[in-house]
Amino acid sequence: MASSLRPALPRFFVWLLPLSLALQLATISAFHQYRTRPGDNHFEFGWEMGRVGRSIALGRGFSSPYEGDTGPTAWEPPLYPYLIGGVFKLFGIYSQASAWVLLSINSLFATLTCIPIFFIAHKTFGERVALRSAVTWALCPYVWYWSVHWIWDTTFTPLVLACLFLQALELQDRSGWRGWILFGALYGVGALANPTMLAFLPFCGLWIWRQRYRRGLASLGDVVLASLVFVLVLSPWVVRNYEVFGRFVFIRDDFGLQIRLGNGPSADGMLMAYLQPNLNKLELEKFQRMGELAYAESCKKMAFDWIRSHPGRFALISLKRFFYYWNGVPRATDSVAPVDFRTSAFLATSVLALWGLGRVLRQKRPGAWLFAGLVLTYPTAYYFVFPHARYRHPIEPELVILIVFLLSEAIKRQPTALQHFPEQQNPV
Repeated sequence: MASSLRPALPRFFVWLLPLSLALQLATISAFHQYRTRPGDNHFEFGWEMGRVGRSIALGRGFSSPYEGDTGPTAWEPPLYPYLIGGVFKLFGIYSQASAWVLLSINSLFATLTCIPIFFIAHKTFGERVALRSAVTWALCPYVWYWSVHWIWDTTFTPLVLACLFLQALELQDRSGWRGWILFGALYGVGALANPTMLAFLPFCGLWIWRQRYRRGLASLGDVVLASLVFVLVLSPWVVRNYEVFGRFVFIRDDFGLQIRLGNGPSADGMLMAYLQPNLNKLELEKFQRMGELAYAESCKKMAFDWIRSHPGRFALISLKRFFYYWNGVPRATDSVAPVDFRTSAFLATSVLALWGLGRVLRQKRPGAWLFAGLVLTYPTAYYFVFPHARYRHPIEPELVILIVFLLSEAIKRQPTALQHFPEQQNPV
């Protein structure tokens, strides 16, 4: 992370990072988060990624995201399943030791995210907001929830995306080719972990180009270089997919199922989980019989046929998904209370972050439109598929910075007690 364009990390990071990691590790141990549910043959241990990791550990390669030996797969992007497979190989398949190690690695990713958060906030809003943002992230129990509870890429993606955001801020006025190589490599690695972040790439690239153009800096050769590095990082996986499937498959091939899980006769804006092959025996048999490419194509056809037949309904539930993405997904309850407040904190943070974004845009702060572009582009796919609380987490480092900036501005503008009571300035 070192760069002559960045300030040195404050000395208190020497204790902040170990403290954050130690608290997360203590949470894993104290609340026994490593004890995953054994039901459904341990499927909740990493879900489809866990199944693929099991296949890797057993020497069957990247295959079989559900029950049965269904052959090579591209149902999930490759990075995190290979991490699971490596841990399984060393510490045992679906063992408590493997769960503890994977959750600890997730906690390390979450802890390291403090570093790009500090540099992003420092470059855009100054040292005070940078310090507060880093501390907030490091000590926030909500951040720990994803690191100590979910065996998924949920903490790796925010780290990579925050590093990309920081790199974009620095490329706007940096000369030389090293930064562009890093940008292309980071985006390739990020896409192999979570292809959703590619939604931000066009806006991010255009923003960098425009900022450099305004400064009179050439970009064409550097963009070509970054693009080549990006393609080189992705190429081994794309070539592997072509070899095992006999056709082009870009990173993953489960889009058909994903869009069907959110769109159909019973769609209400949320995940229709009962259609997933792990929960529906008929769907699993269909997946096993047809193979994943044909199965995904069948699911996509059903979803798009329904969308074409019900455009008004599709538009309505897409608006509901937009609301649920920022509000939090409603959860089943037996309560007879007229209002469910369980997502209130989630909604409040969304409101504060968007309010902070509006203020940043009005003040024309550095990087304001890069923040806006991330908020506008990254969530887009989820408005048409289905929302989940963890789908907001990859952009939460930037949302935390916006919230801290807004609150810091509010504190700075608060009048002092003496201003409220001027007569107390000169007591008799």
